[in-house]
Amino acid sequence: MPKIGMEPIRRKALTDAAIEAIGARGSMDVTMSDIAGRAGVSPALAHHYFGSKEQLITASVRALLRDLRRDTVEALKTARSHRARVSAVIAVSFSDKQFSEDVVAAWLAFYVDAQRAPEIRRLLSVYARRLHSNLMSGLAPLCGQYEAERIAEGAAAMIDGLYIRKALGTGPARHDAVALVEDHIETQLLEIRGRTV
Repeated sequence: MPKIGMEPIRRKALTDAAIEAIGARGSMDVTMSDIAGRAGVSPALAHHYFGSKEQLITASVRALLRDLRRDTVEALKTARSHRARVSAVIAVSFSDKQFSEDVVAAWLAFYVDAQRAPEIRRLLSVYARRLHSNLMSGLAPLCGQYEAERIAEGAAAMIDGLYIRKALGTGPARHDAVALVEDHIETQLLEIRGRTV
């Protein structure tokens, strides 16, 4: 007989294990047995909760997005200025949790899988829109919509690029990644201020 209240705990254990397994392998070439073993449950129970590996992978991407959204909302609550909002979004993108090796490698594998999996592609589009919107919430009041769009696009591309470099083992440390994106933003804002003086 199943224990009452165990389903959410086991589901989370399975999505965490999927991210860990995919991150360790660097690809989607993992089985439900691999994931279930890491989660400490049977493959049959993993299939019971998620039906298929594809459904578990989709749930894992959703879990990453929920964590990222929650962390971003929390960080934005303490931002005291528009510029601080931008810094909060960048800091969360490179937090110890988000920029860990397993999570970064899993994100890269999800991007590759998105080429054949429409639901993963859709979820990654949600991520991109949220990142853009969060950056814009701080940038637009500082420099106007047009310039903010351009700066936000560059910052998002840098964040994604630094994730790729981290997955390949050639990226900078977390604090250096933050500094690179911050430098891009600050340079762009200074240039705009210089043109308007």
